[in-house]
Amino acid sequence: MLKLSEKFRGRDFLTLQDFSRADLHVFIAAARELKARQKAGEPHRLLAGKTLGMIFAKSSTRTRVAFEVGIYQLGGAGLFLSERDIQLGRGESIADTARVLSRMLDGIMIRTFSHSEVEALARHAAIPVINGLTDYLHPTQVLADLMTVEEHKGRIAGLKLAYIGDGNNVAHSLLLGCSITGMDIALACPEGYEPQAAIVQTALANAAAGGSRVSIGHDPLAAAREADVLYTDVWAGMGQEEEAAKRQEAFKGYCLDTALLKAARPDAIVLHCLPAHKGEEITAEVFEGSQSVVFDEAENRLHAHKAVMALLM
Repeated sequence: MLKLSEKFRGRDFLTLQDFSRADLHVFIAAARELKARQKAGEPHRLLAGKTLGMIFAKSSTRTRVAFEVGIYQLGGAGLFLSERDIQLGRGESIADTARVLSRMLDGIMIRTFSHSEVEALARHAAIPVINGLTDYLHPTQVLADLMTVEEHKGRIAGLKLAYIGDGNNVAHSLLLGCSITGMDIALACPEGYEPQAAIVQTALANAAAGGSRVSIGHDPLAAAREADVLYTDVWAGMGQEEEAAKRQEAFKGYCLDTALLKAARPDAIVLHCLPAHKGEEITAEVFEGSQSVVFDEAENRLHAHKAVMALLM
């Protein structure tokens, strides 16, 4: 049976900032090993008999399937818990919910709006808590992104990723993930939609310590120039539906199209965390083109999430 490092057993996975470059490479190596085992049809029931509680305040396709299928492939069971199934922070305090679930489960994955809610859950739980997404961060997505970059480029450090669009939770985690692992990152966001200053300052400090560069600007073409990886996300995320019309106007010119692809390196790859609105943040031509690896990236959510569960639980 595959033997994984015990270093992370019992820890939470709330933000990539809690881990070093070497740590993240352990997660990526484990994800790639688990992927190879699954492709070869080799059993890897590392979590036999264990149960993951999956709390979803925000709906999901990739997160739900990746964690539920992932825990099953690891030999355990996943328990889906919607807002209607539990009273988290409403009829029952987060602290009490955390303590109850800690007596019955082996791990908790939560996908919700407030990052402070996830932090509170982790503070009171005696079992690992995994951040499946908040409005502030999306670390499990970016772990899969880094895995995809390494698969296609053979390395992470020394490359350049250009992110075009909203300075949202994905952008925040990309800033952290790239700066920790030694990849340059350039963001191009419309004015008023830049990433939060605290995240930028943390990423700049990471980059200074690790020898990479972070830049935040408003020019998509400048950001894309000589990039090895081009990345975008929807203009209006979940919970921002009322802002959609306003954002449509603000984000004109921030579409990942062939002009941006030509500005990047000839062998650049295209990433998108999905779902995609073709014709808005990315053209159908680029999305469906030969340089797009978005479905490799989507598949790698399964393997990256399995690595997180296997190492923590």
